[in-house]
Amino acid sequence: MRFLVHPPPSSSGLPDFTDAYLSGMDGRIFPSRIEMEGPVLICRRPSSESAKLNLPWPVPGIGRPVLTTTSLRERDDPYLLPVELARGKLSEVRESWASWEQSGMAIPDAFRKLQREAFQFFAKAGVAAGDLDSACQLAASAIERACAASALLIDAYTVQRLTSIRRSTHHAPGLVGSVLDSTVLTPSGQEIFHHAFNTASIPIHWKDIEPVEGTYHWDAVDQLVEFCSAHRTILRGGPLIDLSPGGLHEWLTPWKNDFLNLPIFICDYIETTISRYQGLIRLWEVAAYGNTGGALGLGEDHCLALVARTLEAAKRTDSDAQFFIRVDCPWGEYQRDGRHRLSPFQFVDALVRSNLGLAGVTLEINSGYGSKACYARDMLSISKLIDMWSQLQLQIHVNIACPSSATPDPLADPRYPVQDGVWRDRWSEETQADWLEHLVPLLLAKSSVNGVFLSQFGDGVPHRFPHAGLVTADGKLKKMFEPLRHQLHHELS
Repeated sequence: MRFLVHPPPSSSGLPDFTDAYLSGMDGRIFPSRIEMEGPVLICRRPSSESAKLNLPWPVPGIGRPVLTTTSLRERDDPYLLPVELARGKLSEVRESWASWEQSGMAIPDAFRKLQREAFQFFAKAGVAAGDLDSACQLAASAIERACAASALLIDAYTVQRLTSIRRSTHHAPGLVGSVLDSTVLTPSGQEIFHHAFNTASIPIHWKDIEPVEGTYHWDAVDQLVEFCSAHRTILRGGPLIDLSPGGLHEWLTPWKNDFLNLPIFICDYIETTISRYQGLIRLWEVAAYGNTGGALGLGEDHCLALVARTLEAAKRTDSDAQFFIRVDCPWGEYQRDGRHRLSPFQFVDALVRSNLGLAGVTLEINSGYGSKACYARDMLSISKLIDMWSQLQLQIHVNIACPSSATPDPLADPRYPVQDGVWRDRWSEETQADWLEHLVPLLLAKSSVNGVFLSQFGDGVPHRFPHAGLVTADGKLKKMFEPLRHQLHHELS
């Protein structure tokens, strides 16, 4: 598939197109090779059926969200890229508008005006294709207004859904929590936690618990569990097994191709851990990142089999608990590299069909961390993602993260560099708070979402995502505290 980029990337200030990929009508992502030949974007893949192009695209006032074309056939003449992105965004917005209006949602007049303007600009761009400068300027105006209309529509949906929920209940519509660390045990940390959260996620990493085979260190986890239990806080434990690169012990390497003994080591640890906290922790993340994998060089099928065995062991140990698995990159962008056969949805669906007692899935949604994490999306795209995962009829937890700064973070994982400008403006405490203020209410407005968790509490201990904590490395409270407190205390911002 071929797309004309005008003006050419070298002179237009557009980002490179290495993160672009092609997807099918059913959402599956094709292994794609993306190249620029002069002003033409060339997208190659194994099949020739119709496909959608997905790529991060700069939109003034919005950031750099992933925009998606409609489904297009292959042809000799290149498509004009800005026009097709405008067509795709308008289609997405109008589809959601029609669906929600049919279900009884009140549609704001301001939205109707913006989407009408977007359509008019798009129509003019379509008939001005002979004048590339004019067509691309008109298409850019259509995209900008369509994205603004999308934001208005999703805000109206969120407010109306939460208002309906809060009329029928006297407590928050879902769990609002954070992944904890030792900084929460300080006096200031305890006060912050109790004002912002009603649920705690206790990290239980095998590499920390059993650094040497047969030698267990439970003190750090015991302290967090004791603190939460004393304050009657709902607990979620895990993930017990981390299947991302470097997530499993190096001393397991000799058994990485041993399909009999490797699961025995893993299941023994799971049974030991769940038994230790049985009755205290009722929600467990048994395994994480099995869909992307990478630990010990294990293949996709081996990771799927290991996750299945961990669920069996967990259910056998505590039949009254609820068991989740954590999913990385839930849109599945990583499939564009061609190393994974199953989408994230298909990976989890295979476990559901195996009837292993899976109660829910934790989706990891982050913004601003480069191609190893999620690509940036607007709130309408996140809403559609949750609706898709709801089809599995599982409980959904969502772990969220975005940075409060683009400065170096020596305690963060270097695989996740901060990308500026993907949401509104440069990352700051205000930008971070703005992202959470839109995202958290939207997630809690979804009936399938039972809990929303901040991916890390503080920035003062080693962590995955740079500057994503509620508390800075020197102990200062960040501005995203207020959006979180509003949700816990039943307030509409």
